[in-house]
Amino acid sequence: MRPSGSMRAQIGTLILATSGIQLANGFFNTLISLRVAIEDFEPTMSGLVLSSYFAGFTLAAMRCGRIIERVGHIRAYAAFAGLVVAATAAMPLLVGALPWLVLRAVVGFGCAGIFITTESWLNAKAPPSERGRVFSVYMVGTFVALAVGQLLIGRAKIETAAPFNAIIALFAVALVMVSTTRAEPPRLTAAANLSLGQLVRAAPVAVSGGVLSGLISSSFYALVPAWMQDEGIARETIAISMLAAVLGGLAFQVPIGRLSDRFDRRIVLAALGLGFAGTAAALVFLPHSLRVVLPTAVLLGGFMSTLYPVCVAYAHDRMPADRVVAVSSRLTS
Repeated sequence: MRPSGSMRAQIGTLILATSGIQLANGFFNTLISLRVAIEDFEPTMSGLVLSSYFAGFTLAAMRCGRIIERVGHIRAYAAFAGLVVAATAAMPLLVGALPWLVLRAVVGFGCAGIFITTESWLNAKAPPSERGRVFSVYMVGTFVALAVGQLLIGRAKIETAAPFNAIIALFAVALVMVSTTRAEPPRLTAAANLSLGQLVRAAPVAVSGGVLSGLISSSFYALVPAWMQDEGIARETIAISMLAAVLGGLAFQVPIGRLSDRFDRRIVLAALGLGFAGTAAALVFLPHSLRVVLPTAVLLGGFMSTLYPVCVAYAHDRMPADRVVAVSSRLTS
């Protein structure tokens, strides 16, 4: 079964809107990493500010499934996006470690809600035979947006409020797109609840892979820009280095999505894990010249960034259709 033209248009609207959010989010994460260093927060508080996004993200992953079930996908998307807009607007008005810690947690909560709403929507609409490809297109949009977001850092006046205003505008555009779409949201049933234990028993490989993927990617994007700046690396070089990893994630999405539809997804996940381990070892032990680091970063980003979508597709293969929101929530957490 293939998606109809109307369904493809609906899926395209969701992917385009969420790509705009990922553009803002990728730019936002690097911006905050650099701004924290400029504001000269105490080291412990700097770490807390950077990690609070992921604390809010995790909290939302555990709780927002009930919100989606209660108000529906479109209203939930609007609510989560509005939350991010409000918190982002407050950040240049309340510059300080403690306010930013709280506001970044709110942003993380809202972003997690947006991504869970979108991913559960896409997995509900896509037939199982094309789920890997549909999700790979979603991830391509994500990584194109993240790549552009990294490029914006080189030209942004990060000491001013202007970057925050640009982020607000991008979230607002995505909110308008989804709020006015004709896309029919998934039908939710009372059987949508899912405990973590049930998901672990049904798809242990997907759960463990999702956890590892989250730990790796969150550490990479939150800490590497600040470390490079502390090492005295030019801001343009930071942007190029981050871009290399993002482009690797982009290049791998569609081929890996097709492979995961054709072969056992567990075999694909094992190959990705081995590839990531080998590339990480190469990054540590090979010379740290630019011509070595950049292609290695591309491979590292490719292996790192395709683990999660394959885990999601495999988990949905193992669970009934009425658990779509719950599965997405549990894997994101």
